[in-house]
Amino acid sequence: MNRAFSRKKDKTWMHTPEALSKHYIPYNVKFLGSTEVEQPKGTEVVRDAVRKLKFARHIKKSEGQKTPKVELQISIYGVKILDSKTKEVQHNCQLHRISFCADDKTDKRIFTFICKDSESNKHLCYVFDSEKCAEEITLTIGQAFDLAYRKFLESGGKDVETRKQIAGLQKRIHELETENIELKNKVQDLENQLRITQVQTSPAGSVTPKSPSTDIFDMVPFSPISPQSSTPTRNGTQPPPVPSRSAEIKRDLFGAEPFDPFSCGAGDFPPDIQSKLDEMQEGFKMGLTLEATVFCLDPLDSKC
Repeated sequence: MNRAFSRKKDKTWMHTPEALSKHYIPYNVKFLGSTEVEQPKGTEVVRDAVRKLKFARHIKKSEGQKTPKVELQISIYGVKILDSKTKEVQHNCQLHRISFCADDKTDKRIFTFICKDSESNKHLCYVFDSEKCAEEITLTIGQAFDLAYRKFLESGGKDVETRKQIAGLQKRIHELETENIELKNKVQDLENQLRITQVQTSPAGSVTPKSPSTDIFDMVPFSPISPQSSTPTRNGTQPPPVPSRSAEIKRDLFGAEPFDPFSCGAGDFPPDIQSKLDEMQEGFKMGLTLEATVFCLDPLDSKC
């Protein structure tokens, strides 16, 4: 499937890309509610959900409860469901989590969509009653999904890759800081051992003078100009041999291989970034199915 959505009869988009990418399209509708469904797609799936929620709404209406009014805000960032008066966000459905959207071809008021919940990962079917603009709202969601999918392909992948490279560099910095602390602790231990040895071997009340040509370990400082000398140091021990450097693998001053963000594998990235990327790719790959269908023909559905 070349496009991010599918519908048997494609319609012309009703809004400019700027309206959905820089702003949002608002719709005032009635919210019948949401219910869990077993599948992310399917006409029968949403038909059963609509029947269930309509029946529950009629019972509440008989008890004197009104169908709540909400405002839908549709953009490339998702479908927000807000309280029409307080503007409090009740639900925020990201587009890559919406897999199926349908409107009733016989009842122009009813439309629904299936969205995967971000916390429970369950598929929820949301059902709404509009003022005979169900098809328009469905197409608006489809257009927003299409624009979001294109944005993800054009720039989203690059943005995610940049964030992954930064996260990889941050991880490497943390590793170097940890190695640096360990090396400092080792140096401190060696200095303490050296002081203890000097105290034990020196006569009481005397201080062993230090030659300005030796370091704190009583070693002759290394000079890259002069060849390696086998002359023993003041304490009679030979200096440790200089480790040979491999021409194939270059290492930094901490003995670790230099980090290259462009050659690291996917396993080097933090799990939260990798899982988010995988989730978006999976959602957009599944695509959004737009469909016009008959939800039910019961007399119960004549009015909500």
